[in-house]
Amino acid sequence: MPRLEKLNYSALTLATHNIASLYEVFPAPEAHRLARRLEIYHTPGNGSWLNVAEIELSVLAQQCLDRRIPCVEKLSAELTAWQQERNRKVDLPFRMESLRGLENQLRRVESTKG
Repeated sequence: MPRLEKLNYSALTLATHNIASLYEVFPAPEAHRLARRLEIYHTPGNGSWLNVAEIELSVLAQQCLDRRIPCVEKLSAELTAWQQERNRKVDLPFRMESLRGLENQLRRVESTKG
């Protein structure tokens, strides 16, 4: 499996997700290694997961739904093919559970900072 050079992470809240949090959870050498490969993009204060969903639906409309599809069965097949191709391009070298675990660790650290 190829290794990621950079991981782009879209954070929903500016206050809880930053590079400094890595140094509070991991030893300095590991935190530095991760920080070099992590790019955090913060959504606007009034932005949310809904923005991501709207963008994804726009991509779907442009790439898959830009023509007449004659029946529900064909639509279902087209959507499945589009989704598989879209997800195939995302080849993460870690499991989502481990990322959620890291995020939970970062939240615990942030909450103790008070």
